[in-house]
Amino acid sequence: MLERRLGLGQATAINMIDMVGIGPFITLPMIITMMNGPYFLYAWLAGALLSFVDATVWSELGAAFPKAGGSYNFLKEAYGPKKAGGLMSFLFVWQTMIQAPLVIASAAIGFSAYFSYLVPMNAWQSKAVSGAVVVLIVILLYRKIETIGKISVMLWFGVIFTILWIIAGGISHGNFLEPIKHMNDGLTVNYAFVSALGFASVKTVYSYLGYYNVCHLGSEIKNPTRNIPRSMFLSILGISILYLAMNISVVSVIRWEDTCDSKYLISLFMEQLMGSTAAIIVTCLVLWVAFASLFSATLGYSRIPYAAAVDGSFFKIFAKLHPTKQFPHISLLFLGGLGFIFSLLFRLSDVISAILAMRILIQFIGQSLGLILLHRKRGKEFFPWKMAWFPIPAILGIILWAGILISTGWQMILAGLGVIGLGTIVYFIKANRNSEWPFTNSNDLIDQE
Repeated sequence: MLERRLGLGQATAINMIDMVGIGPFITLPMIITMMNGPYFLYAWLAGALLSFVDATVWSELGAAFPKAGGSYNFLKEAYGPKKAGGLMSFLFVWQTMIQAPLVIASAAIGFSAYFSYLVPMNAWQSKAVSGAVVVLIVILLYRKIETIGKISVMLWFGVIFTILWIIAGGISHGNFLEPIKHMNDGLTVNYAFVSALGFASVKTVYSYLGYYNVCHLGSEIKNPTRNIPRSMFLSILGISILYLAMNISVVSVIRWEDTCDSKYLISLFMEQLMGSTAAIIVTCLVLWVAFASLFSATLGYSRIPYAAAVDGSFFKIFAKLHPTKQFPHISLLFLGGLGFIFSLLFRLSDVISAILAMRILIQFIGQSLGLILLHRKRGKEFFPWKMAWFPIPAILGIILWAGILISTGWQMILAGLGVIGLGTIVYFIKANRNSEWPFTNSNDLIDQE
């Protein structure tokens, strides 16, 4: 059985290092290019807004169902364990088995890309580095959870130091407030701006993802009704401030027009400020951040197939815990292995859009709708943590997530729907064989919630 060993500090650290991966360093020039103006900061604000709104949904569900697996349990309870909840929770695990390795691969590919600033590499060498990073992460996670909590805090300090150094560099340059003063220059709120904001927000939202990682570790969090919501809001607040300050710092030194499509923007930023030695050091720190995020994300995702298997809704082999270290080692090895393969096959830009398109319908929109259904069935008193002005944040979250989904592009939307469709077919085959919903007899449809 999993043990509650992680406190608020460790839970917040795990969330934050998952959020600050390679994402903000590689997406910054992409976002400026998409927005094509100093008002690109609005895309980072939009990502923060969506994260805060969505965190209210996760907080209610995470505090009410503090179990390993996070969304697996939320969807099952929201739509009924003996009803459509079986399908929804299965689809979540099904897509997790694909998109979780994509997340792992995205961090590894981004790590390899920045590493090439230090050591020029050809395509095959770059793939070898990304694959090796995934292998090392699995090795580090192959241990007890309390040890992992200590490693997470250590990695978190490296993450915070890196961003603070970048921010301090911009402040010391003397023009830190200039990007804020001019962020509305040339701004016209029209269809073109809204469309650009949507496309850019796909990248910023990707950079904020991970604020809910603590929910996947629900069975290992001390005092979960208090620590799960607090760790999420602390994470989002802290990271939002750091992201905005880091972006402002960079464009206070390098003109936003000169940052577009820069492959090593942070390295070039530090090189311009302090020289090549400082650029090498900050590149190493960015690699530290990417590694820390990969560590945290892989840890959280490894608990999802385990939770579903323990519940009898997924392949039994994933329910196995390590005989001495008590962690789901089969799940960890499978996701790590598939992440290793994906890191050798795919490009980073495609992976980012695929991650979001695959998750939004079932996990984010499905979860928000499910919370509304749970309120109707069980009442607000059932929830130990309550969002303000319910259900407005949940409805707003659904609208915002729908906009992000559309902005990923129809090719990615169709790919995501294809994964959901295939998973639905597999579920119905399994349900028919096991006489599960919707193939149960009407007399057996008893709601055991």
